[in-house]
Amino acid sequence: MKIKAAVFRSAGVPFSVETLDLESPRAGEVLVRIRAVGVCHSDWHLMTGATQHPLPAVPGHEGAGVVEAIGERVGAVSVGDHVALNWAPNCGECFYCQHGRPSLCAAYVEPIWAGTMLDDTTRLSQNGEPVYHFSALACFAEHAVVPQECCVPMPKELPFPIAAVIGCAVTTGVGSVLNTAKVPAGSSVAVFGAGGVGLSTIMGARVAGAARIIAVDVSEEKLTFARGFGATDGLTAGPGVVAAIQSMTEGRGADFVFEAVGIPSVQEQCLEAVRPGGTVVFSGISPMGSATNLPGAVLTRQEKTVMGSYYGTSHAPRDFPLYAEMYRHGQLDLDRLISRTYLLEEINEAYADMLGGQGGRGVVVFP
Repeated sequence: MKIKAAVFRSAGVPFSVETLDLESPRAGEVLVRIRAVGVCHSDWHLMTGATQHPLPAVPGHEGAGVVEAIGERVGAVSVGDHVALNWAPNCGECFYCQHGRPSLCAAYVEPIWAGTMLDDTTRLSQNGEPVYHFSALACFAEHAVVPQECCVPMPKELPFPIAAVIGCAVTTGVGSVLNTAKVPAGSSVAVFGAGGVGLSTIMGARVAGAARIIAVDVSEEKLTFARGFGATDGLTAGPGVVAAIQSMTEGRGADFVFEAVGIPSVQEQCLEAVRPGGTVVFSGISPMGSATNLPGAVLTRQEKTVMGSYYGTSHAPRDFPLYAEMYRHGQLDLDRLISRTYLLEEINEAYADMLGGQGGRGVVVFP
């Protein structure tokens, strides 16, 4: 079938909306009519060259839509199901899946980051030449063929933009609090970065019952915005942030500090802002090849813990419906999280707004 999609061809060059060929789903695959896709920094890393990936490619990994067709041996979903798309599918059989860490699944990581389906081939092409699928989803497009493992059924009454942001920003942020760090009630929490993932982290801290939630960002507008999601305090990023956090926590530092931007210098500041015996969680993805200086003596003598959180240490079939239920009960304010919607033809404007510091999450919608 012919589809319109946003295609990325080389670093520094804007998206172009083009007509591509999309094959029918093969065994174990699903055709999804895309209805909404979140605008995420991870796709931007691809566009800047910070993430190595075969080109040309169709980005978009925070998507939701309707199942229109299924291939052979598909049992996870049926035609007509509403689904949120999971960019970290798991096999259920490898070491990590068997030990309760499906977000680290070893079986599927290579094809996912190689831009192909699980059989190492693509379903997208143009003039007979392959076009690659970012995260095996490629959902900045009218339709996508995806592995069935990427499809999580969602309630049909859930708005598609809400289902889309659950597929990445919400799962990454809320999951870093509830699954990775397991923040106990009454804790003090600092969150560096108040974008989509940072705001979701703040919401997760509120759900966990944190007593103090300190948002840190360069943007005063974002700090004001963050208070609406549960931040009790807002600090402008800069050299004085560590001292300010300590002054708010009886001189100790925060019990938990989350870094949601992926900048090494900010990660280093987080290590100073956490109290002795506290925990730092990195959920932002740093550019490949970058390095963060870890003060080994301080970590040892003060027993500070540093954790990575990949996709919120999630298990999508469990967590996506859980976060949808939290939204339904008013625990996660995802309507407020979505700052603006765009058409596919406005995708370059959407990324310009994101880079310009727009609060919340932009979402591309397909009427």
